[in-house]
Amino acid sequence: MSTINPKVKEAMEWLYCIIIAIVLALAVRYYIGTPTIVMQPSMYPTLKQNQRLILNRWARTTHDDFERGDIVTFEAPSTSFVSAYEANLEYPVAKYENEPQGWWGKFTYYVLETGKTSYIKRVIGLPGEHIKIENNHVYINGELLEEPYLEENVLTTSLDGVYTDLVVPEGTLFLMGDNRSQSTDSRRFGCIPISKIESKVWIRFWPLSLFGKVD
Repeated sequence: MSTINPKVKEAMEWLYCIIIAIVLALAVRYYIGTPTIVMQPSMYPTLKQNQRLILNRWARTTHDDFERGDIVTFEAPSTSFVSAYEANLEYPVAKYENEPQGWWGKFTYYVLETGKTSYIKRVIGLPGEHIKIENNHVYINGELLEEPYLEENVLTTSLDGVYTDLVVPEGTLFLMGDNRSQSTDSRRFGCIPISKIESKVWIRFWPLSLFGKVD
């Protein structure tokens, strides 16, 4: 009766441990939380470029409700700017037309996030609410939205987008960056399906002087 060479057996045991560690790491990253770096200025001054964050993905896993003011990450739409000619104002939802094909394509795109672009924005409008951008401010169901997280004298304009007077469809959110003049957001591409929300921004861990929960 043949026996496995001890060195081969040890190598196989190490291989199994590595595979298990990789699977666990991917599971934690996808379902629970992961670190990220702020790359763009669209959430200034709340979030600044090169700050390090921990993203809470448990909300996506458990399908928790999202609240106004939450800062979230989401898969970038395939079209970042919808013209007035192309816009469907009766169903103002962002376009996602480049879905990966096959199990390997979906795995590398959604789990490994290879070739995937994500945005960070703030939840402004919830399903069923009437959003109107007028006189450089945001109105929800006719009431002025107080936004203490914005810098003083920030103006909320259309940014040439067409989605500035709409009812947020069910199952979607209206999202904007805090740096209103430098944010490509729902004003330009429409509401984001909740199924495309990846996480809530949870903790800022760098720089250490600003360590703590992000609001």
